Amino acid sequence: MSPHARGLLLLVLVTALWGSTFAVVKELGELLPASVLIAWRFLIASVALLPALSLARRVASPGSAPSARPLWRDGLLLGVWLIAGYGTQTVALQTTSANRAAFFTALSVVLVPVWLTFAGRRSLPLALWLALPLAVAGLALLSWEGGALVVGDVWALACAVTYAGFIVVLERTATRHQALRFTLAQLLAVTGLAWVWALLADPGRLWPPPAAWLPLLYLGVAATALTTLLQTVGQRRVSAAEASLIYALEPVTAALFSFFLIGERVGLRGALGGLLVVGATVLSQRAGGEPHIETPAPQAEG
Repeated sequence: MSPHARGLLLLVLVTALWGSTFAVVKELGELLPASVLIAWRFLIASVALLPALSLARRVASPGSAPSARPLWRDGLLLGVWLIAGYGTQTVALQTTSANRAAFFTALSVVLVPVWLTFAGRRSLPLALWLALPLAVAGLALLSWEGGALVVGDVWALACAVTYAGFIVVLERTATRHQALRFTLAQLLAVTGLAWVWALLADPGRLWPPPAAWLPLLYLGVAATALTTLLQTVGQRRVSAAEASLIYALEPVTAALFSFFLIGERVGLRGALGGLLVVGATVLSQRAGGEPHIETPAPQAEG
């Protein structure tokens, strides 16, 4: 299997794990404030990666020159994008359904080529002019099925914008650092920011109840530490446009998990709206760039 194919498969696995989190986070939102949920989720994820640090030197490419940019700086930059994405999504799930939030969040896939277009100061390609109204029509059908637009839908749209920015920035920084250390740097940045948020917003609710620990462990270990690492490794061989095409599967897997885990259903209008959103994400990839080619990873710092 080629490195590019392995990268694609890793991102497919990431997308499936992400799909499962909508139902889990929605249920946890009834037990924990958003700030505390994210703080514990990323603290657990950071601790889960610590034993794997010994692998960093084994996977580093021998003879590679160190990155000109400090690890902590890129980690903090990605951490800001990550906490913006996870924070808005967690808040969204407090007032909107899991499968509806997933399809709204899927707009990030359409927004990736928009980010890339404006970053390159080019005019919007025809494919984007077609994809954007298609996505809006899909979101309108989803909203129509679920009733009036709620505040959670707005937060889900904010998540789409911020996570599109994260995908683009990750593509530009992923090859500068050894994958495991860079992943941990991102998680530590989010952990620090989230605990500041929790201490300021919910100082009296920092300790989770017993029922919250098992889903928190799943979110921290499998759906955060593992997915962030796999995404960082996968996007070393896969372009932002290709990655966002794979991420189009997330709302589909989220709808399946939401049905089996918490009994949420998507009606006819919602299913049609979801298909339009997924179709828009696929169409938008015609505006994407060429596949990203990995440069050798630098040696582990220190």
